[in-house]
Amino acid sequence: MISCNCILGLLLLITNFLSAEVWNQFRGPTGMGISTKEIQLQWNEESVVWKKKLPGNGQSSVSQAEKKIFLTSGKDGGNLRYLFCLDLESGKLLWQKKINHTSEENIHRMNGWGTPTPATYGDCVVAFFGPAGMHCFDLDGKKKWSLDLGKFPGNWGVAASPIIIDGIIYQNCDSMGSSRLIAVSLETGKVLWDTPRTEKPRGGWSTPITISVGSNKQLVLNGEYGVRGYDLFGRELWFCKGFNGRGSPVPFYYSGLIYVVNGKPGDLYAVDPNGKGEISKTNLRWHSQRNGGRDLPSPVVLDGMVLVTSMSGVITCYDSENGKTLWIDRLQGAFSGSPVASRSHYFIQNESGVTFVILPNRKNLMVVSTNKLTSDSGEIFRSTLSPINQFIVTRSQNQVYCIQ
Repeated sequence: MISCNCILGLLLLITNFLSAEVWNQFRGPTGMGISTKEIQLQWNEESVVWKKKLPGNGQSSVSQAEKKIFLTSGKDGGNLRYLFCLDLESGKLLWQKKINHTSEENIHRMNGWGTPTPATYGDCVVAFFGPAGMHCFDLDGKKKWSLDLGKFPGNWGVAASPIIIDGIIYQNCDSMGSSRLIAVSLETGKVLWDTPRTEKPRGGWSTPITISVGSNKQLVLNGEYGVRGYDLFGRELWFCKGFNGRGSPVPFYYSGLIYVVNGKPGDLYAVDPNGKGEISKTNLRWHSQRNGGRDLPSPVVLDGMVLVTSMSGVITCYDSENGKTLWIDRLQGAFSGSPVASRSHYFIQNESGVTFVILPNRKNLMVVSTNKLTSDSGEIFRSTLSPINQFIVTRSQNQVYCIQ
């Protein structure tokens, strides 16, 4: 006779399977790190189903198509880049593609040559390597096309990931002195439009998100001077000035407002995207001071609370309606990767591979669990967690971990 626990377990597995979302790009389907399912709250080294060491070093997060996962790395001063395809359940390397680049690319000490996350759509996977180009393969590793996007001047490297909407790839191509947002046909690899961005002289490293405003879709992209909204034809719709610079963190869209942090020390601010042109005075709903220092992790809004973790681990909770600071606390470690969130919890991994699981509330920091992944103090984790099917997948600079 089958026990009630077995039946419940089977029903849970079936439910999770039927409701499985495809983590098809950087920070999932929305680009904002939100999972529609519950994510396990506790794990440790014994929870690792498999781990796989890969050539080179990379900081891209892991994306998914079916039961295949994808990530990138680079080595030899950027002369060699990799796109990897692994089996999700076993970690077996199914295929790898090498992209040669004849000239070295100077990068910031915290960046790498494999930072943008690949994006998948249908039977395609797209990888972006800045001056080493954009490349499209089918899911079996057959090359479909490559696109030379020119030089990316400066010594910072690239970090923005491609996103794909209805067969169109949208890519932030910011760099020092030459910033632009482009759209590329997934089918042909041809540039459909190329919109200059006034982010000179530094550019930004953020990935665009897509939002719906009324009956229209917008691309929202952070940058050196503030946040901008574009239509899907590359026309700039509006601009809201920021409070400092860099513009690395990805904005978050919640209940009709866009929540933005600068990158360099500065304010958190909320913008109404229903506007045209310069909306810094008309559509800025509020801004709130931040005291945690530099920001790389992106903001997340859960149940009316904005959570932002600085690079130094200072975590602050704000009221999403008015920007009032609800509490400030600190997490241990340095933080480069952005958070992910389930319907009820906030997950953020530090550079040592320790993930803090937080239950948001309006009074104080509530850490549900502190999950250590490895005892190797030499590994550096700068990617974002990827909840894929019944697993959580993450990577250090040269090793992939699958947790169950």
